[in-house]
Amino acid sequence: MADWYETREILRRLTFRRAANATALWASYHAARALRRPIVWGYPATLGVEPTTACNLRCPHCISGLRAFERPTGKLSIDLYKGIIDELASDLMYVMLYFQGEPYIHPQFLELVSYAAKRDLFVTTSTNGHFLDEDRARATVESGLGKLIISLDGATAESYAQYRVGGDFDEVLEGARRVIAWKKKLRRKLPIVDVQFLVFGHNEHEIQAVQKLGKTLGADRVRLKTAQLYDFEDAERWLPTDEKYSRYEKEDKKEETIDAGQPTPKNGFKMRGKVPDHCWKLWIGAQMTWDGRLVPCCFDKNAKYELGRAGEKPVREFWKKGEAYRNFRQNLLNGRAQTDICANCTEGIQIWA
Repeated sequence: MADWYETREILRRLTFRRAANATALWASYHAARALRRPIVWGYPATLGVEPTTACNLRCPHCISGLRAFERPTGKLSIDLYKGIIDELASDLMYVMLYFQGEPYIHPQFLELVSYAAKRDLFVTTSTNGHFLDEDRARATVESGLGKLIISLDGATAESYAQYRVGGDFDEVLEGARRVIAWKKKLRRKLPIVDVQFLVFGHNEHEIQAVQKLGKTLGADRVRLKTAQLYDFEDAERWLPTDEKYSRYEKEDKKEETIDAGQPTPKNGFKMRGKVPDHCWKLWIGAQMTWDGRLVPCCFDKNAKYELGRAGEKPVREFWKKGEAYRNFRQNLLNGRAQTDICANCTEGIQIWA
């Protein structure tokens, strides 16, 4: 039901221009694949924006949690953000206000949400759930947020704490209850509340329990997601035993026999399945860091491949005419194996269990 409701809300916001732009992007993507040329006929239909790199937790497979950034850290300027939304809103359909860091740490986070929502854009965010006190819970519902993803990687405090280091299991539950209660009080259908459960080896036995817990909370949906690993040195500790809940598999082949068209395995592990030599993400939407760096996608966590800088000139110019965008798209069409961030990317891979 939640999937259909989200789709309906996005479609409800369609204008002729937005629909035409999305169609142009879809057509150019397939033309690019057929001709092996980085053809783009539209402008971003989705936009990912990083409110802040700061986080209150110490999750061991997250560069925010590890404090392991190789780029500047900070928080988004609201003026920079408003300028980007104003520029792109006529073609955009979907805004994701999260990347690295905990969005609610940004002091004007809900103002960021409201600004995009007032432009009739579907806005979604993902939170660890520790900042949803009574006032923020109500303001979240009133902000126009379309979807709220709450990370709850355990059905008990003990298993939750193994990955969400420094987190408070009970506070996350209370935060979810507050948002859901305010939806009822204010008679709002939005935001859709997703409880997201990353499946690890230590919590896979709690899958049924967390599904039951989500229903008890009143969440619209509980989603089981395969976990992304940042450091593969201790991969076997984290990966679930049930293969359907893992996005990785052990690489048993000798190095010289590994498929040259696939990303190189890390510490003996590789993505499950064959990674396609194309990527829809580079045609459908833009990704921006807190300081305006345009990067290929959410897998470029350290902004290694900067494709432009918002605020220096219009994003549209970088997107359609920029040499860096053009070269990166061409590299993808030539083969994703040559781009390191693609080695841990899930495009074309099933991540929802």
